Amino acid sequence: MSTLRYSLPLLRRTAARQGARFNSKTFLWASTAVAGITAGILTNEKFNKGNDNGKQGYAKWLLGGAPIVHIAQYDNKHAKKDYQEVYNAIALKLREDDEYDNYIGYGPVLVRLAWHTSGTWDKRDNTGGSYGGTYRFKKETGDPSNMGLQNAQAFLEPIYKQFPWISHGDLYTLGGVTAIQELQGPYVPWRPGRVDLPEDMTPDNGRLPDAANGADYVRKFFERLDMNDREVVTLMGAHALGKTHLKNSGFEGPWGAASNTFSNEFYINLLNEEWKFEENEAKNKQYDSPKGYMMLPTDMALIQDPKYRPIVEEYAKDQEAFFNNFSKVFVKLLENGIQYDKTIPTFTFQTLDDQGFD
Repeated sequence: MSTLRYSLPLLRRTAARQGARFNSKTFLWASTAVAGITAGILTNEKFNKGNDNGKQGYAKWLLGGAPIVHIAQYDNKHAKKDYQEVYNAIALKLREDDEYDNYIGYGPVLVRLAWHTSGTWDKRDNTGGSYGGTYRFKKETGDPSNMGLQNAQAFLEPIYKQFPWISHGDLYTLGGVTAIQELQGPYVPWRPGRVDLPEDMTPDNGRLPDAANGADYVRKFFERLDMNDREVVTLMGAHALGKTHLKNSGFEGPWGAASNTFSNEFYINLLNEEWKFEENEAKNKQYDSPKGYMMLPTDMALIQDPKYRPIVEEYAKDQEAFFNNFSKVFVKLLENGIQYDKTIPTFTFQTLDDQGFD
């Protein structure tokens, strides 16, 4: 990448911008994010080669190895009502296009898109994550772990054409928030401010989880996302939605009966179904129940691990506790690595039912 393209204009603009907000195509190097920002230049070093999920090395940066900074930028000419209109457009399209995936609908794949675009974040160098909207580029779209998400992207394309002022990172994350709320899940507060970054800022493939592993892997993987044990168990409760597809993930089947309703069913099924570990048609091992449900090895790890299991048991008994915690953890996932000025508002959107839509 051209280092001059991102570094030279910065020093001329910083003094004039209020609240440490910078040009949308500027990446910054910082020794402290609050007190002062020092211009720096990204190297072209690539990092995290292969499917190591962050276990190899760090990105190499000039000037001492400080991480980059993602600063949220909010254009206040677009108020809450404008973002509510985006929410409504997504929600109405969810209602209209309800035949997708044998009438499961697009909600679950929108949640998966929000999670996968956020799940590339690395806390050590602040690369990846939802900020740059880089899923729109072939490199990230083509990550084998993202197979099937092109359907969510295609679903959102007319929304972007209708509201071209919204960034892709904001659109992808708002799509996930909309789906959770419209599928009877908790309200999820959301903040705008993500910025479309250029293609050469796309993170390398291999940062998303490998579902064939156990508890040690799960815990290590989520450390990179700055998630503790409770947050891990909470976030994985989203597997109440949707199903796996053999052609996409190498696994097949739904996690439960109500695959387009957000609930605590995932935890209930983990504890109560009769699970058999067997090989599927793709030669991958998964847990199957007589009712036709499935669990991934990473799912089953939650009841095999002595620290995870009590949290599963808690959520199986108390959906309200799960909802309250999920809302917070999902916000954390979507906002990881982004610095928000105190003036940037947080929006909690009304569902279509709240607004009286038929």
